[in-house]
Amino acid sequence: PGGIAGHTQIQGKELSYNNIADADAAWECVKTLDEPACVIVKHANPCGAAVGDSLLEAYERAFATDPASAFGGIVAFNRGLDAPAAAAVSKQFVEVVIAPEFDTEARKVFAAKPNVRVLSASLARAAQTYDLKRIGGGLLVQSPDARNVQSSDLRTLTRLKPTRAQIADLLFAWRVAKYVKSNAIVFCARGRTLGIGAGQTSRIDAARVAVLKAQNAGLSLAGSVVASDAFFPFRDGVDAVAQAGAKAVIQPGGSMRDDEVITAANELGLAMVFTGVRHFRH
Repeated sequence: PGGIAGHTQIQGKELSYNNIADADAAWECVKTLDEPACVIVKHANPCGAAVGDSLLEAYERAFATDPASAFGGIVAFNRGLDAPAAAAVSKQFVEVVIAPEFDTEARKVFAAKPNVRVLSASLARAAQTYDLKRIGGGLLVQSPDARNVQSSDLRTLTRLKPTRAQIADLLFAWRVAKYVKSNAIVFCARGRTLGIGAGQTSRIDAARVAVLKAQNAGLSLAGSVVASDAFFPFRDGVDAVAQAGAKAVIQPGGSMRDDEVITAANELGLAMVFTGVRHFRH
């Protein structure tokens, strides 16, 4: 229940293989967020995510993360879509829009763009029983990455402890990072993403890409928090995010060099928390 496979298509062209795969990534990510939220996915990776007092605010904040990558993306909402948010989305080129439902006025907005694929789906949050990946001649099967870490699960390893506001942003960043392909680095502040480094072959490069994305979007990383989907193998990644302006970090821990990384965080004035579990999306 609640999976993209059970969607209803309200309008638009036939869904392609990649449309469905990207829609699944966007839908699974937005369902993990409790406040009114928007997630934008491009090529299986979130390129913007945010919560807000309204869906319009959430969309505008998510879109601002990386407007270039949002072009031709998949846009998902975790509340019924209204006309103001629909009007904002319709100003951009999008492939698919997903929400639990669309009110009459929102449907009228999208009717003016008949090629846009508009999907409704249940918000049920039941986890998939298995996570499957095809390989030559067979399938890999594992249990899904279904756990949403809570504040009570976090261990602070640095002298400086995160503030309550930072903890909220760290948990938001951690939930988004779950759906970013590894190596993943996600900068966030005040319930929105600021820079996302996805699918890099080294963690330091993921950090550099995330910083570059934020710079390209004109977003400041001063005072931000950072999620790393797996442990920092060296202190260079911590140095990079601190130099960019981050003040708190969430990561699984578990590296042979955890002590070195914690020492670096202390030297740099960062608060750092460990989750004890990793994402490592492939």
